[in-house]
Amino acid sequence: MSFDFKRMLKFEINVGTKEKQIRLYAGCAALFISLFLASVPLLLIGLILVATGYTVWCPVYSGLDKSTVESE
Repeated sequence: MSFDFKRMLKFEINVGTKEKQIRLYAGCAALFISLFLASVPLLLIGLILVATGYTVWCPVYSGLDKSTVESE
């Protein structure tokens, strides 16, 4: 398994609908919990999850040439 940094910067939809929902819900929950715990790492994790769920693009998946989009 190799990681391609050039491919990582290429924007392509690689997050499927189920994973999108999971990322959005988990990210919102992490953001909400981080407000009460004052946890900066949890806040950053929540922001990343919400951002990748909203844009349906994960740069790590692009670098690993992985996709969870369901093919028709």
